[in-house]
Amino acid sequence: MLRFLFALFILVPLIEIYLLIQVGSLIGALPTVGLVVFTAILGALLLRHQGLYTYARVQQATARGELPTVPMLEGVVLMICGAMLLTPGFFTDALGFLALIPPLRRAMILKILERGVIVGQAGPPPRGPEAGRRTIEGDYRRED
Repeated sequence: MLRFLFALFILVPLIEIYLLIQVGSLIGALPTVGLVVFTAILGALLLRHQGLYTYARVQQATARGELPTVPMLEGVVLMICGAMLLTPGFFTDALGFLALIPPLRRAMILKILERGVIVGQAGPPPRGPEAGRRTIEGDYRRED
């Protein structure tokens, strides 16, 4: 994991610098800066729209009594996507815009859930006399 993060923090800025230089040499420095600012503004507007839509889906699922797993994870992906869109550069903007496409975002989240990357247990496992016990939550009503 440490190697992955190290590679990420080295490779992404290098890719961004390379792309900025290439685009700048093709269209000029000022248009390149304008394009970076434009993509950041457009990304922020699209992110706001998608975020509000996802928030509404979380509320609807909660109102139906369902666990809003996918919409909540979509919110997390949208937060990461927002950080990428606000980072100046074309590579992170491309990744951020891809995450704004709802079918791609949902497919990615479902794939992560299938692989079991996200574990559903909250907190440490029980120890001591509680280790063999299981708690089943529910409603109880006595009918005599």
